[in-house]
Amino acid sequence: MDDDDSPARPRLTSDTRQAGWRRANPLKYSAHLEVQKALASGALVRQPCEVCGAAGVDAHHDRYDRPLEVRWLCRRHHIRLHHYGEDMFPIGRRVGDSE
Repeated sequence: MDDDDSPARPRLTSDTRQAGWRRANPLKYSAHLEVQKALASGALVRQPCEVCGAAGVDAHHDRYDRPLEVRWLCRRHHIRLHHYGEDMFPIGRRVGDSE
């Protein structure tokens, strides 16, 4: 582990595009691994998409330094959020909720 409190980084020896992304984004990759471990252990449970209620979802991080604080979004809404920005689906508000 480094001198700071960051999690140990997995050793990546591959030269694939995915491994390159992982090396370039260690905090994001670490958060992804934490979610996978929590899902496998049952500490975290998938929820329906917070926008449309679809069952097939991705975990979206608003903050990578809080790896288990995720928003569950279907692939369609996850891509839209990344493409159009956080204002599209404000935290804690479902489409159709009164303002």
